[in-house]
Amino acid sequence: MCMTVYASVPVEREGSAVTSPEPPTFVDEVITDDRFADAEMDGWTFTNCEFVSSDLSGLITHHATFIGCDFTGARMNGQEHHGSAFLNCRFRGAHLFSTHFHACKMTGSLLEEATLDAVRIHGGDWSLVRLRFQDLSGFNLRGVRLCEADLYDTNLTRANLRDCDLSHAILQQANLDRTDLRGAILDGVDLRTLTFRNTRIDLEHAAQLATMLGARVGS
Repeated sequence: MCMTVYASVPVEREGSAVTSPEPPTFVDEVITDDRFADAEMDGWTFTNCEFVSSDLSGLITHHATFIGCDFTGARMNGQEHHGSAFLNCRFRGAHLFSTHFHACKMTGSLLEEATLDAVRIHGGDWSLVRLRFQDLSGFNLRGVRLCEADLYDTNLTRANLRDCDLSHAILQQANLDRTDLRGAILDGVDLRTLTFRNTRIDLEHAAQLATMLGARVGS
């Protein structure tokens, strides 16, 4: 069962009305226990905090912000994040099994070596994230912003990347077997370096590739 956790912030009274506690802010905190497991956070802010090997399983956030935080080896299974931001955070070796990111901002975060089995991603901005060597086979990433994302040697077999913004993304050595790229923005991506195998692309992509290969498109 989830619980809403509040820090020890005094409650202010204005006449007969009671003002709810302000969302707490944490800076340079080291958190290694399970105090936030199964908690619910609304509008909380963490800056340069360490959650190394902590138990955060079942955490639910709404519009929370994590800036430069370290989640190395943390247990983050079964979490739900709605409109929250993880900016330049580190998730190396973190366990995110069955975690749900809904319209979240993950700009600049590092997810190499993180466990992403059964993770669900609905929309959001994942620009500049490092996902190299990850297995994202079968993932539904439709509409996710992945500008300049590092997807080097990532397994994207059967992944749905329709309508994604992949501008200047690193896709070298990525497995694009049966990947759906229709509607995706591929500006700044050298399609000549990619290996397509039953990959679904638009006519615009085909023309872009042909032009890169020196062909003249059109009559």
